[in-house]
Amino acid sequence: MAIDMDDRWPFERIREFYLYQELVLLAAIKRGDRCEARRIINHLLVHIYSAGEQCNELLKGLLLELVVMMSRAALEAGASPRELLGMRFSHLSELAEIDDDKALAAWLRGTLERLFTAMGSQQSFDVPVLVSSSLRFLRQHMARELTRSELARHVGISAGHLTQLLKERTGRSFVELLREVRVQAACALLLQTPKSLAEIATDCGFCDQSYLTHVFKALRGMTPKQYRDSTRSAALNAALLVSDDT
Repeated sequence: MAIDMDDRWPFERIREFYLYQELVLLAAIKRGDRCEARRIINHLLVHIYSAGEQCNELLKGLLLELVVMMSRAALEAGASPRELLGMRFSHLSELAEIDDDKALAAWLRGTLERLFTAMGSQQSFDVPVLVSSSLRFLRQHMARELTRSELARHVGISAGHLTQLLKERTGRSFVELLREVRVQAACALLLQTPKSLAEIATDCGFCDQSYLTHVFKALRGMTPKQYRDSTRSAALNAALLVSDDT
């Protein structure tokens, strides 16, 4: 069914502002600048309030995308992967329960503060450039076979030094980090596309669908199908909440 452009207009205005400020917000999170990050979030919330309507599914999808990007920035800034993983599953269920602008604002602000708390539990916000470069390289090339030696050559250090650096800053080995990056990408494809599990396995660098399911369940506590189904269920519940209010 076609979406009325009048209904899309507030969302498009908010999305335009978000895209304009995204890099500044993520940079503020990475360097641990709470004041700047709060300023941008508050400015975004002003745009949400100015829409003059209760939040819709398009807006919720945009803010969920924003939180995913913020979480990734926090990870690169040294936040504990385990803490971020614990937050990740609560985002969908929390967002599904929101049915007004004030609750949405509180959720977004609260999420930002939880991310900074996770970052603050580490010794330093000063993330080595080599770690950021390593994570970026893994995301860009995860669809093919990668080795620790190849990554080490890319960032210009020895394989042993790379292993030590990744363990210190992310709490994970090269293999563990590569699996996490691939599962993160699989999560995005499960949420955003109708692709089959076999297609997603290929796109994310898993040898086959069975291995994707095995690794996904180990890291997320559920199968890819269960993850996709639970997300659709959360979205449906949110849609029902909105329709009940209207």
